[in-house]
Amino acid sequence: MYTRNDTLPVKIGDLTIGAGNPIRIQSMTNVPTRDVKAVVSQIAALEAAGCEIVRCTVPDEASAAALSEIKKQIHIPLVADIHFDHKMAIAAIENGADKIRINPGNIGGKDRVRSVVDCAKERNIPIRVGTNGGSLSKDMLQKHGGVTPEAIVESALAEVGVIEDMGYDNLVISIKSSDIDMSVRAHRLLAQKTRHPLHVGITESGTLLTGNIKSAAGLGIILYDGLGDTIRISLTGDPVNEIKSAKILLRSMGLRKEGIQVISCPTCGRTAIDLIGLADAVENMVEKFDLDLTVAVMGCAVNGPGEARNADLGIAGGNGEGLLFVRGEIKRKMPENELLAALESELENWNG
Repeated sequence: MYTRNDTLPVKIGDLTIGAGNPIRIQSMTNVPTRDVKAVVSQIAALEAAGCEIVRCTVPDEASAAALSEIKKQIHIPLVADIHFDHKMAIAAIENGADKIRINPGNIGGKDRVRSVVDCAKERNIPIRVGTNGGSLSKDMLQKHGGVTPEAIVESALAEVGVIEDMGYDNLVISIKSSDIDMSVRAHRLLAQKTRHPLHVGITESGTLLTGNIKSAAGLGIILYDGLGDTIRISLTGDPVNEIKSAKILLRSMGLRKEGIQVISCPTCGRTAIDLIGLADAVENMVEKFDLDLTVAVMGCAVNGPGEARNADLGIAGGNGEGLLFVRGEIKRKMPENELLAALESELENWNG
């Protein structure tokens, strides 16, 4: 559907990103990393939701030490998020981080950066270099007359260049802005200048509703351009929602096939069943099925098998009842309270 940008392969734990591999879904824990039990519990929930790479902040020695035990209890690559202290980057690598995220400009001089790079090189641990519109240097802001796509990209490539000049190119780049237009233009410009894999996201996008809309608007354009090797939808709240949103976005754009896509009509005065409650229940129910299908939940005969004829499976509501249809063909009629179970039974016995 899209022509993916040609990027280099980077291995994070047992997972390879870039080079045409599927766009991988990331999130970040939001509990103290030193609290191993809380972190592992949250990562387990993220894994169950479909998270493929997880990041933890490492602000102190206790957090760095905790990574070793966390790694033993999870099943996806673990990324350490580092700011200001190069010693924490080294400690995170030594305690098993599969990747580290740094901004070379905020962890000290080149000697400190080199010590981190040497440690990563010794273990072949990739480094994600991050730059965003809110962290540009005064010199860069003065040169470009403020925050611009050109300033963001030049800053990111300068940081990448520091590490490349040290003989290491096992890198991932992330450039972030909370401004959609800025993000889109910066990603387009960056993709012309590097083959390093790109982690994409709209930073500080907001709460569940506004963050989803803003992220979908910006990332939809970036992904449509064929850009992005890993993705995070940053939301204020439970990180599990980030995974659900990322899966829906990638599936809606045809970039990932895993999981069931639920389509439902917006309801109107003709609706005579609890379609809103049913649609929510169906969305929750289908999460346990690893099937590449479309399931339709429609409110009435007008929006039933006719408008949803391309769905693999679905229901069309009536007056306290509904029709079950498979591939556009009506299978049977049943009371409203049996519709959810009927859909679930069809999925359990789906033979493709």
